[in-house]
Amino acid sequence: MHGKETRLRRLYRHSNRLLIVPLDHGVSIGAVDGLTNIAATVQAVFAGKADAVIVHKGLMRYLGELAPPADGEIIVHLSASTNLSPEPNRKELVASVQHALRLGATAVSVHVNLGGPHEPAMLRDLGAVAEQCDYWGMPLLAMMYVRGGEPGGEYDPGKIAHAARVAEELGADLVKVNYTGSPETFRQVTASVRIPVLIAGGPKMGSLEELLSMIQGALAAGAGGVSIGRNVFQAADPTELTLRIRRMLDGK
Repeated sequence: MHGKETRLRRLYRHSNRLLIVPLDHGVSIGAVDGLTNIAATVQAVFAGKADAVIVHKGLMRYLGELAPPADGEIIVHLSASTNLSPEPNRKELVASVQHALRLGATAVSVHVNLGGPHEPAMLRDLGAVAEQCDYWGMPLLAMMYVRGGEPGGEYDPGKIAHAARVAEELGADLVKVNYTGSPETFRQVTASVRIPVLIAGGPKMGSLEELLSMIQGALAAGAGGVSIGRNVFQAADPTELTLRIRRMLDGK
């Protein structure tokens, strides 16, 4: 496990809480604002002291001058679907751990949607990727979402705690989940696992105060950091917002 431990230490560039900015949305929703010049966006969030960004394998070719250890770490996302599909919640593996290693990734990530008809296949993929990550010494971030269709299910504390536990038991080193809405309910999630729990940012929020309040609540409940995409890379000043989140994570 020496290689995995070394790469995990590299991920934690600034403190014991992670600040990850996912930039993998181009596959799922297209070239939205903030993703048209991927190198500039990566540079902006690294200037704000983000620990890592998440991209799909094809974008690695544009990030050569921003490669670690100079600026930040790169996580390669291994699964995908598009909103053009009649089944957008069905995530398929589109890259391998070995290929991510060849590209110079520090970690990989996999997206799993629980509660739908394609859950078994996504769980199988998560388990297989976890085994490959152990073999090659690669850290694994599992993005776990509840998408069964029940009203409020995506934010139900019990279901999110279950999702986090699935990630841990199948071999993930880090887990990303939705915030449940309050520190009291999110403690149920963080108490359910021993691996770090990161909160997702979700859709673009209505105000900066709403975003910062969510982060503060998650940290109060024991979150190990954040993995926030659109609310950061579509901000008026991504560098300044990333710096502000960094200070919150570091208790400054």
